[in-house]
Amino acid sequence: MMRMGSGVRGAHYEKETKQWRLQLDSDKTVSTRFLLPALGFASKPYVPNFPGLEDFEGQWFHTARWPQQGVDLSGRKVALIGTGASGVQVAQEAAKSASKLTLYQRTPILALPMQQKKLSEEDQERDKKGYAAIFETRKQTSGGFECQSLDVSALEVDEKARTAHFEDLWQQGGLRFWYHNFADLLINREANRHAYDFWRDKVRARIVNPNLVELLAPSEPPHPFGTKRPSLEQGYYEIFAQENVALVDLKATPIIRVKPHAIETDDGEMECDLIVFATGFDAGRGGLIDMNITGTNSLSLSHAWEDRVRAYLGMAVAGFPNMLFAYGPLSPSGFSNGPTSAEIQGDWICDFLVWMRENGVDLFEADPAAETGWTEMVAQAGAMTLFPEADSWYMGANIPGKKRQLINFPSVSGYVALCEDVANEEYRGFVIDKPTSKEHLTK
Repeated sequence: MMRMGSGVRGAHYEKETKQWRLQLDSDKTVSTRFLLPALGFASKPYVPNFPGLEDFEGQWFHTARWPQQGVDLSGRKVALIGTGASGVQVAQEAAKSASKLTLYQRTPILALPMQQKKLSEEDQERDKKGYAAIFETRKQTSGGFECQSLDVSALEVDEKARTAHFEDLWQQGGLRFWYHNFADLLINREANRHAYDFWRDKVRARIVNPNLVELLAPSEPPHPFGTKRPSLEQGYYEIFAQENVALVDLKATPIIRVKPHAIETDDGEMECDLIVFATGFDAGRGGLIDMNITGTNSLSLSHAWEDRVRAYLGMAVAGFPNMLFAYGPLSPSGFSNGPTSAEIQGDWICDFLVWMRENGVDLFEADPAAETGWTEMVAQAGAMTLFPEADSWYMGANIPGKKRQLINFPSVSGYVALCEDVANEEYRGFVIDKPTSKEHLTK
């Protein structure tokens, strides 16, 4: 049975009945044996708490809550806050029709050219023949795409060969310059700097206004390339040559307050009648915490994750029996092709539930030691990379007060292997409860 248009206000585990009791926003309650939140890792938008926003007399939206009927930007004075994926998209479109677009930038986005092209029917038919092989290949790559990074270091080839590879990836477009690059791009500063310098020079050649060069493509990298997700762009850097587009550096002139018809910074006021927040999400934990989930001993998920996110296999939390979530924290989620991760975890969860039924298992729960071990392993893997050097949502650094922590497992192929090992060892790391016996499957 599927209930459409039903929000969950809370979920509480009842130890006596071994059931989850869900409180819906319709005031109805539902009891279920298993709780499988499938909210994704980015389901809770983040809107900065700017003073005066409640007094703004125009419209304001977060890009993740865009009105279904759309927003007419023609002739509008648009204030766009944020330069992540949706910020780039909105900027490119708003620049075409807004009377004024003011883009508020904290950190320059290291965007990559999308290089889109139309596919002919022949192209599509040819590609369809390879779908089965492509879908299988995804599980064998680190990012869950059809391509993998090279096995060679950027420092093991000469400058000519390195530049040629960079250029090839650049012309192919998409995220290839990020995930199909040299093996040590995200673990070696010198290798990473070569990639950044190539990106910088390519982008600077497209910036017309000399006063904006250092803001959009700085001489020194604002962070290691690729440690914040590169957005994909189509003409993004060209819009800054238009008279109706302005760029505000929030590090130099931070926002002080929102006024009824303007945004005030240290440098003055800019009028606007529409504010667009492209300010991202409380990634990993936000949506799950908002469900008000309470496990055994009245332990809330928000309290369990108060100091940091913990989850065995990126799917199960100690103290929350018969609960598994997919495409969430401490799995490849944000580091991968989304459908790849969701399919891998969805299949694994289904296989686990079938195994429970066939083996007479009534209840499962992540073992605390296994949960801690997995959480520490992800942290240690992150410490071997350049990701901790960026204030990104990958590290939880975009949310005030949120503890810095790498919230994504760094490899799809590695994740698949570990999950398969757990299943092959009769779901090692879970406390398994049968009606007549109890087994502690931790090795």
